Amino acid sequence: MSKLKYLVIHCTDTPEGREVYKKDIEQWHLKERGWSRVGYSDLIQLDGTLINFIEFDQDDTVDSWELSNGARGYNGVSRHVVYSGGKGGDTRTNAQKTALAVYVKYMIMRHPSIKVVGHNQLSTKSCPSFSVPKWLQEIGISQTNIL
Repeated sequence: MSKLKYLVIHCTDTPEGREVYKKDIEQWHLKERGWSRVGYSDLIQLDGTLINFIEFDQDDTVDSWELSNGARGYNGVSRHVVYSGGKGGDTRTNAQKTALAVYVKYMIMRHPSIKVVGHNQLSTKSCPSFSVPKWLQEIGISQTNIL
């Protein structure tokens, strides 16, 4: 059990307009990669629908049952959210942008000291295909919550 420090934003690295489902993530992570858990807590689909993968409570700790395998070295202190798309650039739909903004703001409201970060800020990945710090500033997130 560790203190929750980060909300990490990811993309599925799939083409624009291709929907991703829970079964896809499970196939990629559990069956193809052999991981013990999927890499994300939640998925935001093209229409803005939020799909939960790993249940979590609302306290400020990451319990072992809440872990997801989203960013090596950060999983024990992070929650991970992914959106469908991202291959070739920022493919987020307006519905995804709205849903992601609500998700981020809710997480900050619940966890005022959390830092929001793109996966590409923690590793040499292109994911999530847009500048998370710039976008966070655009939607009015305080600099204290931006890594």
